Amino acid sequence: MNLHQFRFVYEAARRNLNLTETAKALHTSQPGISKAILELEEELGVDIFVRHGKRLKRVTEPGQQVLQSIDIILRELGNLKRIGDEYAMQDAGTLSIATTHTQARYVLPEPVAALRKRFPKVAVSLHQGTPEQVAKMVLDETADIGLATESLSDFPDLITLPCYEWQHVVVMPVNHPLAETPRLTLEQLAAEPLISYHPSFTGRKRIDQAFAQRGLTPHVVLEAIDADVIKTYTRLGLGIGLVAEMAVKDDPMMSVPGHELVWRPVGHLFGPNMARLAFKRGAYLRQFVLTFAELTSDRLNRALIMQALQQGGQTPTGSDYGI
Repeated sequence: MNLHQFRFVYEAARRNLNLTETAKALHTSQPGISKAILELEEELGVDIFVRHGKRLKRVTEPGQQVLQSIDIILRELGNLKRIGDEYAMQDAGTLSIATTHTQARYVLPEPVAALRKRFPKVAVSLHQGTPEQVAKMVLDETADIGLATESLSDFPDLITLPCYEWQHVVVMPVNHPLAETPRLTLEQLAAEPLISYHPSFTGRKRIDQAFAQRGLTPHVVLEAIDADVIKTYTRLGLGIGLVAEMAVKDDPMMSVPGHELVWRPVGHLFGPNMARLAFKRGAYLRQFVLTFAELTSDRLNRALIMQALQQGGQTPTGSDYGI
């Protein structure tokens, strides 16, 4: 048996048993893949796949165990390469980060800038997407590290660590009647046209649940994935906005002359949320990846991260509602 056979079997499973797509992905021929898989099955003495003619139909029960072992072998092979790369270039390389717009726009600029000062030869690649896409990018090793909340805890092959806690705030024009209310209620918000995040982003589930538990139906007139978009439409008078607090703190655009916005905390209505860092289970983390994690959160240090990776467990803290 050899690594080529392992890669062919693994990729075929990833490509929903489509050998044409597998051959394209691996830049080889379909007959060559079929032959290599058959040779591996003969050597192991078990069928990895059930076939119908020349087509693969499903993975067999022993095939599931074979795939688990192949996944470990290929993961460790990747770790060996990363170890070699790191010792060849201790302070150089590319840090790939998967995150959402809110994190990229409001949370990561300072940690990224600090990392670049410490590791000037390290390039940073930001990949933005939904929380679920963030998780999948880390699992596919498109990214070394992920930062989000919602969906990360749904993937057992991710190790997630608490990064920081945040709450929702309401933004509104400075002359809005509710601007003088120090502590808003759900009933007051339900009576207003609301501009909020798309249901898959930034704790929207928490918002909907809070209204539902009170028997209220919020009047959401516009949904967006971007806090800047929510604030823009709030300035235009379409409604009051619900955003994450990091999208308003220290934002000079809150004070645009003639279009000033004010914000009020509503954590007492929707509860706290916990942003989390995610790593692929079993991954080897280069030194600058660990440093970036430390720079992103004062809750984390290198020893804690390594302990979580070695133990293969998660440290669930706070609520899993997405940023």
